[in-house]
Amino acid sequence: MKEMLKEQSEVHKFEIVEMETDKDHIHLLIDCSPQHYLPNIMKALKGNTARFLFKEFPELKKELWGGHLWNPSYFVCTVSDRTEEQIKAYIQNQPTKKRKRGRPMGV
Repeated sequence: MKEMLKEQSEVHKFEIVEMETDKDHIHLLIDCSPQHYLPNIMKALKGNTARFLFKEFPELKKELWGGHLWNPSYFVCTVSDRTEEQIKAYIQNQPTKKRKRGRPMGV
């Protein structure tokens, strides 16, 4: 999954600064120009990864609720220079911290 997302970032000319995947969600810190339209970035990431995975693993579509790999929603916020390091640390530590505490993963 990470490689597919990195490929899409190169194709669409934005940078994935930090990324952590989990079984039911992904955290991304993206650096893009103001000319990038964030809904288009999300459409490219979700659409192309789903298309590839369904082509490679057709049985996957039958196993997923509603036949969809991704939930249509997503959360986006801007990050300042002052908070970028905090966001990076949050992404890096998210799965490890939750698993150590034994809490269920959230969406």
